[in-house]
Amino acid sequence: MIPNQHNAGAGSHQPAVFRMAVLDTDLDHILPSSVLPPFWAKLVVGSVAIVCFARSYDGDFVFDDSEAIVNNKDLQAETPLGDLWHHDFWGSRLSSNTSHKSYRPLTVLTFRINYYLSGGFHPVGFHVVNILLHSGISVLMVDVFSVLFGGLQYTSKGRRLHLAPRASLLAALLFAVHPVHTECVAGVVGRADLLCALFFLLSFLGYCKAFRESNKEGAHSSTFWVLLSIFLGAVAMLCKEQGITVLGLNAVFDILVIGKFNVLEIVQKVLHKDKSLENLGMLRNGGLLFRMTLLTSGGAGMLYVRWRIMGTGPPAFTEVDNPASFADSMLVRAVNYNYYYSLNAWLLLCPWWLCFDWSMGCIPLIKSISDWRVIALAALWFCLIGLICQALCSEDGHKRRILTLGLGFLVIPFLPASNLFFRVGFVVAERVLYLPSVGYCVLLTFGFGALSKHTKKKKLIAAVVLGILFINTLRCVLRSGEWRSEEQLFRSALSVCPLNAKVHYNIGKNLADKGNQTAAIRYYREAVRLNPKYVHAMNNLGNILKERNELQEAEELLSLAVQIQPDFAAAWMNLGIVQNSLKRFEAAEQSYRTAIKHRRKYPDCYYNLGRLTQAGRGPETTLHKYADLNRHVDALNAWRNATVLKPEHSLAWNNMIILLDNTGNLAQAEAVGREALELIPNDHSLMFSLANVLGKSQKYKESEALFLKAIKANPNAASYHGNLAVLYHRWGHLDLAKKHYEISLQLDPTASGTKENYGLLRRKLELMQKKAV
Repeated sequence: MIPNQHNAGAGSHQPAVFRMAVLDTDLDHILPSSVLPPFWAKLVVGSVAIVCFARSYDGDFVFDDSEAIVNNKDLQAETPLGDLWHHDFWGSRLSSNTSHKSYRPLTVLTFRINYYLSGGFHPVGFHVVNILLHSGISVLMVDVFSVLFGGLQYTSKGRRLHLAPRASLLAALLFAVHPVHTECVAGVVGRADLLCALFFLLSFLGYCKAFRESNKEGAHSSTFWVLLSIFLGAVAMLCKEQGITVLGLNAVFDILVIGKFNVLEIVQKVLHKDKSLENLGMLRNGGLLFRMTLLTSGGAGMLYVRWRIMGTGPPAFTEVDNPASFADSMLVRAVNYNYYYSLNAWLLLCPWWLCFDWSMGCIPLIKSISDWRVIALAALWFCLIGLICQALCSEDGHKRRILTLGLGFLVIPFLPASNLFFRVGFVVAERVLYLPSVGYCVLLTFGFGALSKHTKKKKLIAAVVLGILFINTLRCVLRSGEWRSEEQLFRSALSVCPLNAKVHYNIGKNLADKGNQTAAIRYYREAVRLNPKYVHAMNNLGNILKERNELQEAEELLSLAVQIQPDFAAAWMNLGIVQNSLKRFEAAEQSYRTAIKHRRKYPDCYYNLGRLTQAGRGPETTLHKYADLNRHVDALNAWRNATVLKPEHSLAWNNMIILLDNTGNLAQAEAVGREALELIPNDHSLMFSLANVLGKSQKYKESEALFLKAIKANPNAASYHGNLAVLYHRWGHLDLAKKHYEISLQLDPTASGTKENYGLLRRKLELMQKKAV
């Protein structure tokens, strides 16, 4: 059958057929023909992809998962679905100055569906979806690589020639088992990259479909596929911003591959002022110009809408996030950006040293040309320039196509992370390499084919390829295990980035959450030593020191933190707590008010502002400074603000009830207690406080019911039994009072009030006995 449609190879058909046959034949020593049928190839690729990352299926929510999923209210049914279109990836309003500006509503929507189907924050369902997505993308890669290696040459019946089954299978396997993908697959927030890649590839394949239909069904069908490709690109961008780059890739594919635009030939004609340049076919190709117009208009429209939705300017990053972008010298910035590119290239070539975070001193700045690391820059550009020259200037059309598309997939999706157009909030991020790794796999597969063609040691090459596949699979399994828990993930980073303050901070935070304060302090101190301006580490370290009653050092650390970052609301609040403990009440109040100034919706700070407790008093007999200064109304207003901002703030409700009770406002205390229990019906501390109020109001039956309910929820609370005994004592149920006094004293033998009341009851019972005799 004579091909009558688009040929993306060389100018004549026969040489292209020959070259394709040679490439796939050379790879026959690596891949057996028994797995070449498309169904089996895809089954193998999909299965291998699952095996690589299956170990992460029962992992926890780790690292960024906490903010993007667990603490993200957009996942919960109470949040209207429409809010997803006005919030960033982390659940903050896009119009807020503190927003990260990462707009990925479709990704958040999948998290919300996961949350609904799982019945809550159960990580297994989230991880399984990620693993299946990577497997599906890997299967799709078989078709993508088939186009990249085989071209778009069709028979008269519309069947594509040169499927390049061996090359596409090998490249898809290399993609499926690449360890750099672990962050995207094992980390739930990596779903943004997975979904973006899925729709990115569908957009590319849709654009390829246009060239099959252009002659078969007319221009209208071809236009439909181009428009569908643009739509899928928009969907990819709504999953992650990187998705818009597919339009650039489609344009490069159309011009250089479909249009067979030979850069070397054009440059030569320009230099020799060749008049035939005026008759260049590409410039007179109406179909190409129309498609470029559609792509350009679609891309401009997406960027305009994205900018309007973003509300304010780009997000504000700090120097620790991306130190090179804050360098004063343009030369220093350029050198370090290129060094970052070389590190990304190295992660693709040798993905053995992987880290969840590469910021905060992990990669020191290159400040001098004498730094030995500039060799990496030279090596990177030596390889890139060589590949670009071959891609643009080679006389072999088949070679030009593969190298052009390989470089296109490698470079174009990486551009948003390159710092060329805007500052990004990271130094190196493994997740952004998910799509660029497609280009790497194309180039590597082509390289293996070229080696196999020019050497007689084909078995050695086959052994190398199989060794790479096996080692990468093993590395994926090991790395997936490290992503199963935060402790393993953070500790794995110590050997890769020992100078990264954030690594030490996260290990310290993890230890503190587990109650190991001594070890946590050690890691927090190291984080502050590595980065003396690390305000979050200072804040957390100050908190632990406060709990250990090392108040002077805690105050010094927190004061330094707010000095470095004056709008750090949490540090201001914690400073106020320390100052309150040091009985510096006026300073504490000022710190609380400063915190609220910088974060107006801060319920915990309103709670502490109302509290301002005198040091040395126990929680049972808490006296508030506001109360001591006859500022009951101020205290109540502060706690009321806390409950308005956070209706489930049990401590604020409790303090309101206790203060109203202590000041004799029993009716108001009862009303507040009932309101609180309607909002938090299962809170035993609220039941206890309201039961005390009802007992004083002589509503014994209702008080008894609440005491018993509180005891059922928390049977080992001595005060609950003691106060129920007091109720029975007043009520005249002396036997029940005796029983609960004794239980209370068993739980807390040192409770002096209970001892005293129990003594009074025993004397009363003895007198009653004597009278009865």
